Amino acid sequence: MRKFLVVLDDSRECLNAMRFASMRAEKTGGGVEVLSVIPPDEFRHWIGVGEVMREDARERIVAHFEVFAKWMRSKHGVEPNLVIREGVPAEEILAQVREDPQIGVLVLGAAPERGDPGPLVTQLSKASGTLPVPLTIVPGTLTREQLEAIS
Repeated sequence: MRKFLVVLDDSRECLNAMRFASMRAEKTGGGVEVLSVIPPDEFRHWIGVGEVMREDARERIVAHFEVFAKWMRSKHGVEPNLVIREGVPAEEILAQVREDPQIGVLVLGAAPERGDPGPLVTQLSKASGTLPVPLTIVPGTLTREQLEAIS
């Protein structure tokens, strides 16, 4: 089964990317893999404190994922899979795409309110010529109705 890989982070634009990925998965019979990356700089504390912070970050990610997962199940009949990695976000996204042969499309949301699309879109679009899958960039300004029309 072809999976749409979408990144879960604290950005507003990730919502449109999630919507698009789940709509496309529903219409194409595909799956959705949700990737969240914990940056390494969050744990540069003493070992004990770093471990507690790492566990807190994982718990926040799982809680955030469950909100999207419930919506994907109820609205689109899609059962998403969560993957949590630690490291530099762009590097970990590329690693996940290269390691999982079922990923067919990488879906990213573009920031609507900044002068640029956001750091992940900027970094990964530069690597798009060497990606083993297509990169879909979903504008953060699209409405739910516009997303439904194009998906």
